Amino acid sequence: MLPCTLVGVCLIVGVGRGLGLSLARRFGQGGYALALVARRAERLESYAGALELDGYTARAYAADAASAGELTRAVRQAERQLGPVEVLIYNAAASREGSLAELAPEALEATLRVNLLGALTAAQLVLPGMRARQRGTLLFTGEGLALNPEPHQGARAIGKAALRTMVGVLSKELYREGIHVATVTIAPHAPIDPDRIAEQFWALHSQPPGRWQTEAIYRG
Repeated sequence: MLPCTLVGVCLIVGVGRGLGLSLARRFGQGGYALALVARRAERLESYAGALELDGYTARAYAADAASAGELTRAVRQAERQLGPVEVLIYNAAASREGSLAELAPEALEATLRVNLLGALTAAQLVLPGMRARQRGTLLFTGEGLALNPEPHQGARAIGKAALRTMVGVLSKELYREGIHVATVTIAPHAPIDPDRIAEQFWALHSQPPGRWQTEAIYRG
């Protein structure tokens, strides 16, 4: 059964048919209006429509996570239409397979715009409101590549390792301001169940102050 009263807005960057939609459903069940962000407008609109048919409040905001300008427009539009963001979930990721020893710096930079810089941009866009209210949650999708990098996935591993460090720093910076910052790190070779991973995000978000974790490792 869905809650009758909305408790806030959950902004999800990087919404697809897998984990992104599971996150939307889980936080929708928890009473949040859903602001969905991804690159492909038509597909995103279909996701929002399906969620609306299921009884959730969902809106689509097409934006490329690699573009600070597009992310800014999407977040500001979501805030105007739905209200202040209480929860940010950054689920966008980019890959560039191949030998790191031969990877052009420009190609690595392109992946970092999504895997790291987009995450920081999204966080910085919603943080002023969270700081003013002295509450909020910032959650990020991590990967086992940050813990155990694999050959030919160097670009993604670097991005996820940097993201994990960013989460650790922000967690310490923002803890005393009532803002919970954490990552769900998907362990290497873990069987992927989007609904179970989404539950780990919800569990982190639901932790009371004083018992906050900075990282939960999903092992399947």
